[in-house]
Amino acid sequence: MTITEWLKEGFEKAFPGVELPEIKAVPATDPKFGDYQCNDALEIAKKAGFRNPREAAQKVVECLSSEYKAEIAGPGFLNITITPEWLGSALDSLDSDSNCGIEQLGAGKKVIIDYSSPNAAKQMHIGHIRSTVIGNAIDRIYRALGYSVIADNHLGDWGTQFGILIKGYRECLTQEERDNLAVATLEKCYVESSSRAKTDEAWKTACREELVKLQHGDPDDVELWKKFIDISINEFNRMYSKLGVKFDTWRGESFYRDMMAPVVARLVEMGLAEESDGALVVRFEEEGLPLAIVRKSDGGFNYTTSDVACVESRIKDYDPAEIIYVTDDRQILHFKQFFIICSKMGMKAKLVHVPFGLMSYQGKAISTREGNLIKLDDLLAEATRRAYEIVKERGGDEKLAEEIGFGAVKYADLSHDPATAIDFNWDKALALEGNSGPYLQYAHARVCSLMDKAGNPDVSAFRYSIASPSEKLLALQLLKFGGTVRKAAENYKPSLLADYLFQTAQLYSSFYQQNPILKSEPEVRDARLKLCALFGRVLAKGLDLLGIAAPVRI
Repeated sequence: MTITEWLKEGFEKAFPGVELPEIKAVPATDPKFGDYQCNDALEIAKKAGFRNPREAAQKVVECLSSEYKAEIAGPGFLNITITPEWLGSALDSLDSDSNCGIEQLGAGKKVIIDYSSPNAAKQMHIGHIRSTVIGNAIDRIYRALGYSVIADNHLGDWGTQFGILIKGYRECLTQEERDNLAVATLEKCYVESSSRAKTDEAWKTACREELVKLQHGDPDDVELWKKFIDISINEFNRMYSKLGVKFDTWRGESFYRDMMAPVVARLVEMGLAEESDGALVVRFEEEGLPLAIVRKSDGGFNYTTSDVACVESRIKDYDPAEIIYVTDDRQILHFKQFFIICSKMGMKAKLVHVPFGLMSYQGKAISTREGNLIKLDDLLAEATRRAYEIVKERGGDEKLAEEIGFGAVKYADLSHDPATAIDFNWDKALALEGNSGPYLQYAHARVCSLMDKAGNPDVSAFRYSIASPSEKLLALQLLKFGGTVRKAAENYKPSLLADYLFQTAQLYSSFYQQNPILKSEPEVRDARLKLCALFGRVLAKGLDLLGIAAPVRI
C-alpha cells in the first residue's frame, strides 16, 4: 500500500460521507518534519464541522493503520515517517519500473509542441538556442509522460523577405555563389539587397514585384523559393543533429497561406472582425487589450491570421489536447490575442504560451547591428574546444568533448527558469564545475567507474537496506524523480528537473563521502551498490530528458 493510499483509507474512515479532495502526501521540506507531509486535514476540517483543524487531523491519525507513523504538527499538518521496509519496497518498485517512476499521465493524449522556428535563408545564431533547447526538453518530458507528441518547427518561410531575397539572388551574387549556394550566402545576399532597398526606391519596387510574382505562383520565383527553403532546412537539420533535436513536422508559414482568407471571412461572419481604416481588426475591449489586425488595408495578412489558421489546421489534422508554443516574451501580447480569437471561434484545444526571457551578450541585446550575433556553429565549436582542453588530459576524445561542451551550453540555459532573461557569458556557460551540465555528467561517470571497480555485478540480485541518514536522504530523493518530471511538465519548466538533478547529485556526493562502499561488509556493500546503480539510472534518464548525454567515462 502506498502512503497516499494509506492516507486516503484513513481519511475515508475518519469522514464517512464527506466529499474529500485529492488526498496526497508530498515529500517533507525538512527531515525534522518527517519523510512526507499531508495538509489535507486543514481543508476538510470545515466541511466536517471541526472548528480546530488539529481535531480533524487527530481523527485521521486515530483511523490510520500502523503501517506508517503519523504525527500532528502546527494547525493540523500530518508529518509521516516511513519504515525501512517501506523504503526498500518503494525503491524496488522504482527499480523495476521501465519508466523510472514517471507516471504515464499522457497515455492516449496528443500534444503539439511548437518550438525553435528559425527564419529560412538565415544562419542559426545564439538567439535561437533558448527556444530550441527549452522546447526540446519540454518535448522529451512530455514523451516520457506517455503523451503522443508532434514536435513542429514553424519556419519563417514566407513573406516580404523573399521578394528582397529573390531580387538579391539575381543581382547581388556571382554565378559561382549561385552554383554553390549556402545559407551563409543567402543571408549575405539578403542583407545587401535589404540595405539597398532602404535607399534605392527602384530596387525597393522591384523587390515588391518579385514578392507579388511569388505570391501569384510565378514558376521561376517559386522554384527559387523552394531552393532557398531546401537549403535552409538542410542547414538547420545539420545544427539540430548536433543538438540531438528532431521534429515530426516542418510546417512553416507558407503551409497556411491559402487558409488565411477563409479564416478572416469566418471572423467577419461571426461578427468578431470589423473594418477600421480599410483594415479588418478584432477588438478586445472586454479583455482590456489593444486590437489586432487580421487583414491589412492592402489586403495582406499577418501573424495573427496565420497563427489562427495554424491552430484550426492542427486541430483538424491531429485533434490535440494541447498546443504548446515556446517563444520569447516579446510575443506575449500576440499570443494572448490570437488565443482569445481561437476560443471565440470555438476551437477546443488548450493553448499554452511558454515565454522565455531574452538572451543578451555582455549586457547588450544580441543583434547584427551590435556586432555580437554569435553563430550557433561558432558557439558549439567553442564549447567543444574548451571541453577538449580538459578531457584530453584524461584520454578523452573529440566526441566526449562535444558531449560535455554541448551539455554545458544546454544546461546553462535549462537550469534557469524560462522566464528569466540570460546574459550570455562564455566562462559561465561553459563552466565545467559547480551547478553545471558537466558536473552532472561527471557524477554519472563516477557511478559507472564505481560499478567497473566492483566488477559490474548484477545488482538485481541484491537487496536494498537503507541504514545511514545520508543513504535515506538519497533514497527519498530518488523517489521524487517521477513527481519532479510531472511538475516540470505541468509548469512547462525544465529548470525544475535541472534543479532536482543537481540536488540529487549533491546528495549522492555526500552519501559517497560518508559511507564506505567497496570496503564494506558484503551485505552492506551490495545494498549500497544497488542504491548507487539506481542513482546512476535516474541521473542518466533525467539528463536525457534535458537532451544532455550521460558519458560513462570522463
